[in-house]
Amino acid sequence: MQEAMERLRHLPFEEMEEVCLDHHRTLRKGYPEVIFGQGKDAHQIIDIMERMAEAGENILVTRLQEGKAQEIRKRFPEAEYNPLGRTLTLRCHEIEERGRGEILVITAGTSDIPVAEEAVVTATMMGNRIQKLYDVGVSGLHRLLGHRDILFGANVHIVVAGMEGALPSVVGGLVARPVIAVPTSVGYGASFGGVAALLAMLNSCASNVAVVNIDNGFGAAYIASLINQ
Repeated sequence: MQEAMERLRHLPFEEMEEVCLDHHRTLRKGYPEVIFGQGKDAHQIIDIMERMAEAGENILVTRLQEGKAQEIRKRFPEAEYNPLGRTLTLRCHEIEERGRGEILVITAGTSDIPVAEEAVVTATMMGNRIQKLYDVGVSGLHRLLGHRDILFGANVHIVVAGMEGALPSVVGGLVARPVIAVPTSVGYGASFGGVAALLAMLNSCASNVAVVNIDNGFGAAYIASLINQ
């Protein structure tokens, strides 16, 4: 039985015209392949979704423009599009709640919400309970401290910030939980498209802070989900 399971971990995949679809990612990693919508046209995404739906897999598409989402929903009218997070989801079965606690998604400002929403949708599709705490950056720190019950009750924190990227360090200094920091490309010229926030987060003196790439709400949520589960 163990030998058979090990062999199944590496097969099968499906070779389509322009895509090699990994049907056994759920078996290996606990979650199906996610479709990166940027750079794909609507017909390519529809083809992939049809194959995944046939296999009964829940579907998440990230970085999807609204025009393409409208085309996809003509084929899958039950799909849900989040215009802020630029995500599209199709639930082919009920999502099993697997998290041990809540994931709290925090933003420094409202301009960081699109990246945060990508994280929220991803973590939800992976079976986690989510709380949101938006627009509580360091320019008005009392806003964060006014929600101490939510802050200290979460199991994992995703903190999304642009500009100088200071908020993850503040949160990391307050809580005894993992903090996944997400730098965003929000800011004026010297923010260098999020590089300033990225470097600030990488240099955080809070030892419970880990950092993902600029604007990578999906990656933050995936890591937070693994921690929470």
